[in-house]
Parts: sequence; structure tokens; C-alpha cells
Amino acid sequence: MRTGFFVNERCFWHSGGNYSFLVPVGGLMQPASGAGLPENPETKRRFRNLVEVTGLMGELATPSAAPATQEDILRIHPASYIDTFRQKCAEGGGELGLRTPFGPDGYEIAALSAGLTKAALFDVLQGRLDNAYALSRPPGHHCLPDFPNGFCLLNNIAVAVEAARAAGLAHRVAVIDWDVHHGNGTEAIYYERADTLTISIHQERNYPRDSGDFEDRGAGAGEGFNLNIPLPPGGGHATYLEAFERLVIPQLYAFQPDAIVVACGFDASGVDPLGRMMAGSDTFRAMTAMVMEAAADLCEGRLMLTHEGGYSEAHVPFCGHAVLETLAGSDIRAPDPLKDRIDGQQPGPRFEAYCATLLAEMEAALDH
Repeated sequence: MRTGFFVNERCFWHSGGNYSFLVPVGGLMQPASGAGLPENPETKRRFRNLVEVTGLMGELATPSAAPATQEDILRIHPASYIDTFRQKCAEGGGELGLRTPFGPDGYEIAALSAGLTKAALFDVLQGRLDNAYALSRPPGHHCLPDFPNGFCLLNNIAVAVEAARAAGLAHRVAVIDWDVHHGNGTEAIYYERADTLTISIHQERNYPRDSGDFEDRGAGAGEGFNLNIPLPPGGGHATYLEAFERLVIPQLYAFQPDAIVVACGFDASGVDPLGRMMAGSDTFRAMTAMVMEAAADLCEGRLMLTHEGGYSEAHVPFCGHAVLETLAGSDIRAPDPLKDRIDGQQPGPRFEAYCATLLAEMEAALDH
């Protein structure tokens, strides 16, 4: 396998501003000692560092990437939004939408983040790589065309997919989002389109609290091409794999994509501060393997993953390493120090049976 790992130190310099966890600093709220927001550079930087320290980096292609162009971005985001974003940056930074603060270089770094995703997808579609991972920051899957939210300032995946379409590299694209939060931005962009299958597997009523229902299946030409799989808090390894077997993989085969893109958040981890799921590094390894197998059957293996959420500085690097090991077919391992703890807290058989019943009901509804 030839796997690409797209990363740029500049993306780690994105600043979230004056927050302490999720609360703006002021009054009695003391400033945080670190970066402030849970979406901070350390999870991604430690992921990259672990890949280098284990030697896995030596088995990966590490090409560079240019920022997404304004033409790329305008295919998704209106000029009025881009103009406001840039104006705020010129004034020293600020915040747009809901909980998306940025500094004076916010637009340039967000464009670079989208550029990493675009370059990774292009290299896969043009055959330079078998598959690829873009360590993008800031993330993108919550960003609607004119409303950034949930730390996301540009929709990286949509920018990349539409650039690929404009270049004639792909037509039918499947986007799988396994971030613990609903991929509401990507859903909104493609909700009325039949050329993009969007699947979001997430913790129900986490973020946003008013979106991500199974019944939201798309509209107009896009009816049937959006699938939400909301899971109850506490669902663990077995629940995620059953969701893939019953719902995700069959939908991929029914859609027959030219390429598969994964919004790869690691906040379903059993120790993540912004999620209540019980996935482990083995869960992400197994989901990656299942998607790779489907991609090999459906679209000559054309698969690209781009980084979204994940807020445990201790665990994200090991989850990410497990994904890259799998993509690259590598024998190099980074033993997960939290594996025994997360494995020991998996839900019992009664709760797993409850989750299986919910998934079976969703499967039956899709069959009808």
C-alpha cells in the first residue's frame, strides 16, 4: 500500500481565542492555562509525533499541500461569508456563527486545512496514492455554507469533493462521518443532492442537539441519500461494528461510489471529554478495515480520511495511529495504554442487545 499523511505545522497554530473549555473567559471565569478550547493543537500534534516516534512515518508518503483557493471555497461558501470572515481576521480575529473563534490568521489557516483535504483526495483520485489521511485543523464537518459552528470554519470535505468534481475526477462520492457529533454541515450541503451519499454515525442529541435524526433522509433529488445513525450514550465497540455491518456497508454497496471520504473524528473514544461513547483504538482500526474492504470492491480502493474532532490528548494519538497502521498495511504498532480500561468498561450484554434492537429497527426501515 502507498498511504499519504498530509500535515502542516501551520494548522496547529490556529488559535481558538479566549475560552476556558466551552465558556468565554470573563467575570468569574478564569482563563485556561493552556489553549483554552477543547479543540486545541495538542491532540493533533501528539498524533503526528507518535507516528514519527514509532517509525510509521517512514512508511508513509508525506507530500505538501497548498491552501484551497478562493474558487474552491466559493463553490461551498458564499462570498458574503468569506468577506465577513476575512474582515474579522483583518481586525485581529473574532468569532462567527456558534463557538468558532479564530485569530488574525484564521482564514488563511482554515484555507490550508481545506487544502490538505483537497490535496489528499486529489492524490488518491489521480492514482498517486492508494489512500490518504489529512490531519486537517480547524475541522470542517459542522460548517454550513454561511454558518460556522462547533469549531468548524470551512467545510473541508465539501470543498475538496466539489474541487474534485470540477476537475472531472469523481462524480458519485460517499461521505462517512464517525465523529461522535452529528455532521450537520456536510448534511446541509448535500441534503438535496443525489450525487453524494452522506452517512453520520454519532451519539444522539450530543451536538447539535436538534439535528441528526434517523428520519432525516434527504429531500428532493437527495431523498434517500442521507443517513443518520444516532446511537445511545454508552454504545461501545460491538455497537459501532454492528452499525457498520447492518447499515453503513450495505448503503455503500447500494450507492456504488466513485470514491469514499471519511470524516474521521476520534471523540467517540471512551475517554473523550465531549462524548459519552465507548469506542477504543481497536474500534477505529476495525471501522477503517471495513471501509477499506468496501472501497476495494466498489471504487478501486479510492479512500481518503480527514481529521475532525477528538479531544483526549492522551488517547487521540493511539486511535489515529491505529487508523494509519490499517491504511498502510503496516506491522508497526503503538500499544494503546488505555485499551484495558476502555475494554473493561464496555456495555454489558443487556445494553448491547438494546442497541442491536435499535439498529435492527433502522435496518428494517431502510429495507422498506
